[in-house]
Amino acid sequence: MTPNNRLLPLIAVLLLSAPAADATLAKAATFEQKVDNAQSIILGKCVGTISRFDPSGRWILTYSTFHVEQTMKGVALPEVVVMTPGGQIGSLHQSTIGIPSFQPGTEHVVFVKNTRLGATVLYFDQGAYDVKADARGERIVTPAPSSLVTIDPQRGIAVAPDAPRPLPEFERQVHDTLRRLEDRHIQMDAAAAENARQQESFWSEVSANRWWIALALAGVAFATWRLLRH
Repeated sequence: MTPNNRLLPLIAVLLLSAPAADATLAKAATFEQKVDNAQSIILGKCVGTISRFDPSGRWILTYSTFHVEQTMKGVALPEVVVMTPGGQIGSLHQSTIGIPSFQPGTEHVVFVKNTRLGATVLYFDQGAYDVKADARGERIVTPAPSSLVTIDPQRGIAVAPDAPRPLPEFERQVHDTLRRLEDRHIQMDAAAAENARQQESFWSEVSANRWWIALALAGVAFATWRLLRH
């Protein structure tokens, strides 16, 4: 097979796997990263939305109010207002790929991040989930529909959205992840404390034996001087 012929299969794979030209790419966030970096994780129903201009008057922001049914992480509040970029004021409409939108009456799980403009959705589309009942009445948690293409930066490939799962299973995954993260943070704090203790002990030994160390260094310097003279 000639060099050009050998390249054909690779080119075909790249063309078939390439995202659409109008798609937006973003770094994929793992479920653990979302749980770890969220200030709070809520399950709630959107009861109203309102769009306003930001303080500069250039951008539209939409504020969605949620009645909170359950707080899986963070401080439990009866109501949370979540801000997202985009919206409509009069005839002016602004929107961006990768930003979730909420409609009154819909239920969602939202990973919340605090900003100077208020609470927003962590990782935007990646931090919003729809909650809908299936044919049996069981509530299913599904990633919010999105045109965003998430990429694993280490492998350089597109990452599929989280699989839909029943709400109790989703809750268990959040709680298990929180416990795992807490254990890891405890281990890291213990390792840092031990490292600090060892450093303190080392410098205490140096301080206690500083005169012997000074004499030893002076002896080394004198021996080096004599050696250089010869």
